[in-house]
Order: sequence, then structure tokens, then C-alpha cells
Amino acid sequence: MEPRDQLVMLNGLRFHYREWGQDGAPPLVLLHGFSAHSRLWDPFARAMAGHYHLFALDQRGHGESAWADAYSADLMIADLVAFVRALRLDRFTLIGHSMGGRNAYGYAAQHQATLDRLVLVDIGPEMPAGASDRFRQNVVQSKDIFDTPEEAFAAVRAANPFPPDDVLRARTFSGLMLREDGRWTFRYDKALRDPARFRMAFDPAENWALLRGIATPTLLVRGAESDLLDPGIARRVALEMPDCTLVTVPAAGHPVPLDNPQGFIDAVKPWLLGH
Repeated sequence: MEPRDQLVMLNGLRFHYREWGQDGAPPLVLLHGFSAHSRLWDPFARAMAGHYHLFALDQRGHGESAWADAYSADLMIADLVAFVRALRLDRFTLIGHSMGGRNAYGYAAQHQATLDRLVLVDIGPEMPAGASDRFRQNVVQSKDIFDTPEEAFAAVRAANPFPPDDVLRARTFSGLMLREDGRWTFRYDKALRDPARFRMAFDPAENWALLRGIATPTLLVRGAESDLLDPGIARRVALEMPDCTLVTVPAAGHPVPLDNPQGFIDAVKPWLLGH
């Protein structure tokens, strides 16, 4: 089943999303992480398109969605609320990775009646000391202007040994745009790199309270090599959420669906279909 690229206006901005599967199948919404885009989910969506009607959203400032004057978790959650309303989804399954996972459980805490299931990918209520700053510093310092798409792929490959070449190349190429000078750069809004413009709402006490209040059946997926979700924190989340299962995907760091696509499918698909 081939995806369909769609556009929708939400909160005064143009949003792009990829749609997989058929009308009438249970709906499933996918939210990518910081600086990523909807193509992160291609291998998973392809594997699930026979079971679900999938909607992979480019969040504001990312992928092919419009850049914005303001960014915050609250605004992205409001975008999701508008997206759900625009697609007329009464009940659906929600999957979010990293920043998208934070947005997903923020949404779930306010709108549990709309959710069948929730999957949080390598995100918890708090990060190991310095992890958030290291992540942002790596993004800020990384090269982001390239002579060719292949040069961009080589840079991304050097920073991450895990993903299969074909998956990483497809994800990298689809996340690039051509500049007026003929060189290439990433699509997402560079303003997202500025802490004065955007910082994830990461108050541990608040986030723990949100998670403890979510009774929706939840799967927490951790990459075995992740440095952003501590294994002890992950185990604690599974214990303190009312209905949470923890699974660890081998040969994967923080971007689990990218690093080990088949491992991610093997972890999530049986849980979704078995519930």
C-alpha cells in the first residue's frame, strides 16, 4: 500500500501528513521527534497499513509543514487537537517518538477518552543529567549545509552507526531542501535550535504527574543503546503508570524506529494487534 501525501490547515498554518491504509480501518496517528519528519515512520507504516489507517504528521516547523512564529509543547499539542478534529477521529491509537512522545502523553493526559492505545518511544518524564543539553548542542553544532544530498547522508551516517543504509538514505534525502545557492540543508526551521524560541516542557514533577494520570493502555519502547531514556526511569514509568508495558529494542539508540526498523515493528505490532 502506497502512502498519500496530504495537506491540511490547522491553527492558521499549513501542515503536511502522510496517509497509509484504508478508510474504515482503526485510525493511528504518528508523531516524530525533534528535527525529524513524518518519513521516520515509513517502514512501520508500511508494515501496519493492512491493519490500520495511519496518519503521520509533520509537526509545526518540521518536514513539509509550515514554519511558525512560535514553538512549544502546548502549541504542538493544540495542533494535534486540531488535526484530530479536522480528520474527524473519534477514537484512535497514538504513537510518539521523543518530542512527539512528550506531545503524545501531554495530549493523552487531557484527552484520554479519544485514545484506544498509546505508544511512547524513548521518552520519559525526565532525562539523565545533561542529556537534553548534549542533544541540543549536537544538533546546533552539526553541519547542516551540504553540496549534495550524498554529502548529507555521509554526515548523518557518521553520526549514527545503527540504521540500515536504505532506510537512513531515504529518511535523510526526504528531509532536505534545496537552497537558492544550489546547496542543500535540512527542512526543519532552524529557529527550533534557539532555546529562546523553543524548549521542550521538561518539568520532571509535572511530567510524572501527567503519566501517573494516564490509564490508557500504554507501551513504552526504549532503545537498548539510548542515552536519553535511562533504563531505571523506564522501569519506573512502567510501574507507576496504571497500564504500561515496557519493551527494549536491541541495536537501537534514541531514534528507535530509524535505528532498528524491524526490531521496532517486532516490538510494537504484536502489542497493538494483541490488545
